[in-house]
Amino acid sequence: MRWLQALILAALIATPAVGQDRDAVEGQFQDWLDTTVWPRAQAKGVSRDTFDAAFDGVTLNWDLPDLVPPGTVRETPQNQRQAEFGAPAKYFNRNGLDGATSVGKVMARRHAATLDAVERKTGVPGRIVLGVWGRESSYGRVAIRYDAFEVLGTKGFMSTRADYFTDELIAALEIAEAGHLDPREMRSSWAGALGQPQFMPSNFARYGTDGNGDGKADIWGSEADTIASIAAYLADHGWVAGRDWGFEVRVPASVSCTLEGPDQGRSIADWADMGITRVSGRPFPEHEAKGEGYLMMPAGRFGPAFVVTPNFYVLKDYNTSDLYALFVGHVGDRIRYGIGDFRGDWGDVGGMYRSDIADIQRVLEGQRHDVGGVDGLPGYKTRRSIGRWQEANGREATCFPSKALKSAMVP
Repeated sequence: MRWLQALILAALIATPAVGQDRDAVEGQFQDWLDTTVWPRAQAKGVSRDTFDAAFDGVTLNWDLPDLVPPGTVRETPQNQRQAEFGAPAKYFNRNGLDGATSVGKVMARRHAATLDAVERKTGVPGRIVLGVWGRESSYGRVAIRYDAFEVLGTKGFMSTRADYFTDELIAALEIAEAGHLDPREMRSSWAGALGQPQFMPSNFARYGTDGNGDGKADIWGSEADTIASIAAYLADHGWVAGRDWGFEVRVPASVSCTLEGPDQGRSIADWADMGITRVSGRPFPEHEAKGEGYLMMPAGRFGPAFVVTPNFYVLKDYNTSDLYALFVGHVGDRIRYGIGDFRGDWGDVGGMYRSDIADIQRVLEGQRHDVGGVDGLPGYKTRRSIGRWQEANGREATCFPSKALKSAMVP
């Protein structure tokens, strides 16, 4: 037994404790700030005083998602922490919908003049701006609890998108240097998004807009500036004035769920000719009929279905989740038109681990399906690839991952 005890002791001596590993990485982080971040910030006109204030007391935040510490290999996480990629029914929970709608109606009355002016200028409807604002920060009522420089520094140093977050870190330093906000007061989401519109720092530089005429763009304290900034973002990303975002529909069994996606568009009149109808029973608006529309089934055959317009994908430029864009459009309609819930029910979906979905994606990729990348997220390319696999194997196409599907597909 002595040889076994000696072997265990040798292993303990050779393997540093977790705390020691983190101490070493922390030192590498501080070196990275000085040797990589500071020269780039200085070249952008950031003073040393601003730089030092921004990182005063800042250390790595090991609790953030999607980190790849030095010497480790990226792995698909089991759980998805971002709500937009979880269970649809949870995302559209009663409290969230009712709160965003009721407060949104108050804001619609309070800021009617600003919303009207912004819509005339940009073509973006006020109800859509309110939907974004409500989802991002609950109209400025949600406390933003992270230190922006801790988040952006951590993710710039050791995340799966390190280069992107390093660029955003430099942009945040420029914001501080310009005097928009004291660096020690700059709070963000866990992903580094700032202010009431939850703009990444580079987007503040592009789309921060003065909405109240005081000569400043204040997305932290000004509701008018927040409204104008959100509209500026959506307009610049291609919002088509005069078109809606989409319509909830019924999709007959004769229409395959594999037809989903923005690359399989056809006129809304053509979708109607295929038997797709609005759940309201009303025809599609005449001015929309000739316009292009896209089938969108975020839970495959297990949830509500939609025919959406190009504006839906503008909303996805703000946040890449289908559920996010649906929430914004739906809440906007509830605020403006007083509509009720979706007619279709969300099935019991969204409970799989990301790592399980990634296993399915690998199998599909191996069979030359385009799943949009192995990321464990069931986007439209993954959903329709699942449907195509199901159809090719004599199964009913549901276009959504499940545990039974994984058992059938993954060896």
